[in-house]
Amino acid sequence: MEMETPNPVMNNELVPMGETEAIPVETQHMDSEMQLDILETQPTDMTEAPAGNYSEAQPTKRRKKKSVVWEHFTIETVGAGCRRACCKQCKQSFAYSTGSKVAGTSHLKRHIAKGTCPVVLRNQEKNQLMGTPLSAPSKMGSYSDTPKRRYRTSNVPYISFDADRCRHEIARMIIMHDYPLHMVEHPGFLAFVQNLQPRFDMVSFNTVQGDCVATYLREKQSIQKVIEGMPGRICLTLDLWYSSRTIGYMFVSGQFIDSEWKMHRKLLNVIMEPYPDSDTAFSHSVAACLSDWSMDGKLFSVTINQPLSDGAVDNLRALLSVKNPLMLNGQLLLGNCLARSLSTIVQDALTSVHGVVKKVRDSVKYVKTSESREEKFVELKQQLQVPSSKNLVIDDQTQWNTTYEMLLAASELKEVFSCLDTSDPDYKDAPSVVDWTQIETLCVYLKPLFDTANILTSATTSTTNTFFHEAWKIQLELARAAASEDPFVSSLTKLMQENFDKYWKSCCFILAIAVVMDPRFKMKLVEFSFSKIYGEEAASYVKVVDEGIHELFLEYVNNPHLPLTQGAYAAEDAANGNVKAELDDPEGIASNGLGLTDFDFYIMETTSQLSRSELDQYLEESLLPRVHEFDVVGWWKLNRLKYPTLSKMARDILSIPVCTVPAASVFDTVRKEMDGYRCSLRPETVEALICAKDWLHSDNVQQTAPPSIVKTEVPI
Repeated sequence: MEMETPNPVMNNELVPMGETEAIPVETQHMDSEMQLDILETQPTDMTEAPAGNYSEAQPTKRRKKKSVVWEHFTIETVGAGCRRACCKQCKQSFAYSTGSKVAGTSHLKRHIAKGTCPVVLRNQEKNQLMGTPLSAPSKMGSYSDTPKRRYRTSNVPYISFDADRCRHEIARMIIMHDYPLHMVEHPGFLAFVQNLQPRFDMVSFNTVQGDCVATYLREKQSIQKVIEGMPGRICLTLDLWYSSRTIGYMFVSGQFIDSEWKMHRKLLNVIMEPYPDSDTAFSHSVAACLSDWSMDGKLFSVTINQPLSDGAVDNLRALLSVKNPLMLNGQLLLGNCLARSLSTIVQDALTSVHGVVKKVRDSVKYVKTSESREEKFVELKQQLQVPSSKNLVIDDQTQWNTTYEMLLAASELKEVFSCLDTSDPDYKDAPSVVDWTQIETLCVYLKPLFDTANILTSATTSTTNTFFHEAWKIQLELARAAASEDPFVSSLTKLMQENFDKYWKSCCFILAIAVVMDPRFKMKLVEFSFSKIYGEEAASYVKVVDEGIHELFLEYVNNPHLPLTQGAYAAEDAANGNVKAELDDPEGIASNGLGLTDFDFYIMETTSQLSRSELDQYLEESLLPRVHEFDVVGWWKLNRLKYPTLSKMARDILSIPVCTVPAASVFDTVRKEMDGYRCSLRPETVEALICAKDWLHSDNVQQTAPPSIVKTEVPI
């Protein structure tokens, strides 16, 4: 029996196009995508099959399917004569063939190309930047060349190429990674972009500078909305950078708690100061910031990174007394940066024992700069069974924490160094027993400074009350050590104590009123810690804090310009409504027969005296249990209706920053300087690049999270 020749069109197959072959006319009436997708060649050899039952005939050899769809799908047999196409990305399955009926691939293309596949949809953003197609594209009606044959292929659409989006991303890249603006004119970068996406016309220096400023302005609008919705006051920090051109740049940051009781810290301005050492530099920067962000009357405190001259202090206080009410005669308006103070103290301590520190550093370098010596050191450590798990590391002298960690690790491995001294003739000038003793003593007194500085490096911003615990313990320990009978301990810690005492005297009041706002401690911890530090004179210092916090509370009660929280407005309205209802109730006051109507009016006129009891009530209540993890801002949020005025005061106090530098600069031993390239740019461009980087980074790491729940351990 003669076998029927299978019709390639009926089987959705394409005949390879030779020089004299043509596409059958019947294909013109089929689905244009179906006829172009199933690219199986005509069988060259068929097994004999009964007439009229072509489906049982099987080819001995089939060519691989050529449609680009099969880069994204696989064919799975789900039953007798039934096959389905399964998406490699999202694993959805689609009809493909049942018996001799083939569904085609148009619906498969739509799943991939039109973005209905959820996995592909997520990847489109990555491809969109440079116009990368979903898969190898070809235009409708064109031919794909193979070594021997050509096949007509279908069109796979490109993802649209957006030149404006590319410009926006280049600006973001330059901002976030501190790349020079001129990189867009560098030949290497031009060649890279041209090869990556020839359709993109690279922008010039002036264009990318404008794009960066535009990005800054867009981000600034978002920050402005947050500040405008700020229910309380803002605290500023001033960090002055110098440059090789003797021009200063003032970094002005703001810290505040928003209406959702979340802590924010934002870099607001970078202001060029031509004369950074003048008495007007700091006051000018504060005035410029308040004007730029429309924050007159909203300033609460200022923290600076260096001592000011008397003239500079006078100028700053004069400015602040005009811009907003001068609270507590300026005691909340000036303070010292904790990170800078700690860095100065540590450097002085390291300098006092410079010779011993150098011996240890040279010993560590001797081991770490030779692989063979390091292996020998590890072997000696194992033989001696030294329990320390620390590894040696050469310190970076611009970061004092690395020096502390190097000394700490070396002191724990001193036995290994002593053994190395006797077994290695090339190892000279090893630290003596006395040297190691001094290093251990140094580490003991550096540890509380190191632990305190580590809190400043937290990803989330700690509230002000946290640092009272750290500061008073450091003050107490250094004072005791300075009075030690050990001459080395006394000489080492005396200078440390003198330097820290300067910080303590300038900031202890702010830190004390902050810890009073912690319901676990209130005035009790102030009384306890001051008794340890000041002895018989403690009562007078406690009185200063108590009177100061009551005076500050009265200013919040009496000053109508201080903004209220939503809870405070609600509570105040409710209170006023209750009093009015009593006065309007004829069966209340009028029927009591006591004739005290004038007295009730007197109560209304003296609400400040009633409100004052809000603070007294808080202080008289029992302390909360002293748990290690406690969200003090969250507690005030929950109790804002009970303490409508006191809660807004607590919100402002707890947001006072103790540090002017970002987390990455907490351990710096050298002052920051603006690089020469940035100094060559316009001041407006410098501000845009630096501020926008801070804002974009904050968005990425979500630094607007609630204040950190810190673990506090108080030795009471």
